Amino acid sequence: MLVAVLSDIHANRQAFEAVLDATDAAGVDERWCLGDVVGYGGEPNACVALARERCDALLGGNHDLAAVGRLSIEEFSPRARVSAQWTASVLTPEAVAVLAPLDSLAERAGVGLYHGSPRHPVWEYVITAALADLCLDAAPQRVCIVGHSHVAGAFGRVEGHPSVAVPPTLGGLDVADGEWLLNPGSVGQPRDGDPRASWLTLDTTTGQATWQRTAYDVEGAQAAIRAAGLPASLADRLQYGQ
Repeated sequence: MLVAVLSDIHANRQAFEAVLDATDAAGVDERWCLGDVVGYGGEPNACVALARERCDALLGGNHDLAAVGRLSIEEFSPRARVSAQWTASVLTPEAVAVLAPLDSLAERAGVGLYHGSPRHPVWEYVITAALADLCLDAAPQRVCIVGHSHVAGAFGRVEGHPSVAVPPTLGGLDVADGEWLLNPGSVGQPRDGDPRASWLTLDTTTGQATWQRTAYDVEGAQAAIRAAGLPASLADRLQYGQ
């Protein structure tokens, strides 16, 4: 089975639609979304509707949970707090009904899905090999996929050795053996210096994981943020992949 793994859409409809079109072109069998459908961007209701219609697995990220009142925004940065408050004020009842019951972890085809990490599904950023070791120790699955950090990457380990960071090369990785923690990067707000939407395909039969980058209408996404009256910096950063 060929699956597309998406994360951190952040109410960026233009990026989400472009990636969904790319998944259609790739012929994927399923789409798994690791959460943060809303937050930062200017079109939360449209993105929730797309996630409901097009994703076979859907997790709740910290921004999703905050928007429906399930998570405090006290630990959010000032810009994240403003966007969370605005998002909560504009979500339709239909969108709330989609986001409110979501869990932040799941298992699909034997693969662990987590918004943050296997240890802390909502909040933990897995950005070092030492943290990846702890997460792989905690995970019941051999292969896990996490989001939240907005940075594409992977950590792998073989028995008896610590985890090592592995670059997310466009040629892909063979994850059929060993233990792996993969991050698809962010659809709607990548933070690795590449403004294109980032996502991942995983062949659950062969174990081939391949990172993908998809160009989208950045100016349209920026215009939606400005039209919503959100901080201008949230729009500006999109063109730099920051």
